[in-house]
This record gives sequence, structure tokens and C-alpha cells, in this order.
Amino acid sequence: MKAEFIRDICLGFPDVAEEVKWGHDLCFLIRDKMFCITGIEGEFGVSFKVKDEDFEELTGREDIIPAPYLARYKWVHVNKAGTFNLKEWNFYLRQSYDLINAKADGKAKKKKQP
Repeated sequence: MKAEFIRDICLGFPDVAEEVKWGHDLCFLIRDKMFCITGIEGEFGVSFKVKDEDFEELTGREDIIPAPYLARYKWVHVNKAGTFNLKEWNFYLRQSYDLINAKADGKAKKKKQP
């Protein structure tokens, strides 16, 4: 896997599970909700959710595009590992984890209300 450091970062967050989907994508999940997707083989590529206000700025940068099928939910796709330094990778992956976890938590609270 070309993105082993991505796996290390994601599995460092609490209660994260990993699952292979669609035959070749390694997905990292919190509460059964994806917060990061990367390929097992082939070219480097990582997709994750960002804050609404960061989406336009990030997709305007070289080697970052709106994530296919997920752009409407403010997910980006990074095409090169060197686009971010390790501190930035940690920041954006943790932010994605937190955004998805908060949304899953909100949905769980709504289900419990009478």
C-alpha cells in the first residue's frame, strides 16, 4: 500500500475500524461512517471530508480535486502524498474524523428522542 502513513494516522484515532470496499479501496470508519478512503494498490490517492469553508480553498490547490461521488458532501481527493506535510495530514484526517463522528453522534441522539 502506497499510503501506509495514512493508515497509521487513521488507526491512531479512537474507535476506528478499517474495511475494504469496492474490491480495492481501504476505508477508515468511525461508527460505521467513512471518514477517509485510500487505494490499496495503484497510484496514491486519499479522500476525506473537510469543513465547508475549506473546500473551495483546498480544491483550488494543485493536486487536490473535489472527491468523485462525494464532493457534494465537501470531500476532497488528494493525488500526491507530498501535497501536505505530516502535520497537515494529521490535521486534515483528524478534522475529517471529528466531522464525521460529530454527525454520527448527532444522528444517534435524534434516534433516542421520543
